[in-house]
Amino acid sequence: MIEGRRADTGRRRQRVLTALADATKNGTDITVAAIARRAGVDRTFLYRHRDLLSQVHAQAAEPASIPGGHGPAVSLASLKADLAAADARNARLTARVRRLEQRLSEVLGDQVWRESSVGGSEDSEQLKARVTTLEQQLIDLELKLQERDDDLAAARAANRELMAQLNRATTSAPE
Repeated sequence: MIEGRRADTGRRRQRVLTALADATKNGTDITVAAIARRAGVDRTFLYRHRDLLSQVHAQAAEPASIPGGHGPAVSLASLKADLAAADARNARLTARVRRLEQRLSEVLGDQVWRESSVGGSEDSEQLKARVTTLEQQLIDLELKLQERDDDLAAARAANRELMAQLNRATTSAPE
């Protein structure tokens, strides 16, 4: 009975090795599940036999060859690298589209501004000059107002002082 079990295990191991060799030669998918399915064994068989499992993992890590022996096919690592490069390119293109949309919006807005009867860039320059003039006038008026406030405060202080002197004079004078 033990010999029969060993023989069955040997046949299964051989089927796994054959399935692995066929998958490598044909360039088909090399995974534990795929190899177990092709060999007609359970996946747990591969997990119980670590040497077979390590062979499956080693073959899966190597780039597969294209059927017909025309060189290596794509590997998982190369596909991931291609995906990362495509994602980076997509991000760059998205940023460029946003910049171009912003510029287009500015140009169209300026064109609409000029074509409408509201005004153009000449009017905006005149408005900017007028704003500058009004800001300067505002500063001058604020300075004049501050001077008048200072004069008023000085007059009030002098008035208080005079009123205090008058009040002292009337309280010290005999009646």
